[in-house]
Amino acid sequence: MNDDRSDLAPMGKDERAKSLDARLQAARSREAGQSVPDTVKASDDSYRAGNRVLGDLLGGIAGGLFLGWVIDQFAGTRPWGLLVMLFFGIFVAFRNIVRNSGQNQG
Repeated sequence: MNDDRSDLAPMGKDERAKSLDARLQAARSREAGQSVPDTVKASDDSYRAGNRVLGDLLGGIAGGLFLGWVIDQFAGTRPWGLLVMLFFGIFVAFRNIVRNSGQNQG
C-alpha cells in the first residue's frame, strides 16, 4: 500500500481564487462607500429643504397674523392691520422660499 498522502493534502487557494476574492472585496467596499452615503445624503437634504419651506411658510403666516393682531389691538384698526400684515407675512415667506431654493441649486 502506498501511504503517501501528499496528493490528498489540502491545497491553499490558487492565484485565481485569491485574485477573485480581492476584486470582490474591492467592489463591495466601493459600492458600500458610494451608494449608501449618497442615498442618505440626498434624502437628508430633501427632508431639510422640505422642513425649511414648511417653517418659512408657517412662520411668515403666523408672524403676520400676530403682528397684525397687535397692531389692531393698539391702533383700533380691526381687521385691516391683521389683513395687511397677513399678506405681508405671506409675501415674506414666499420671498424666503424662492431665495432659499435659488441658493440650493448652485
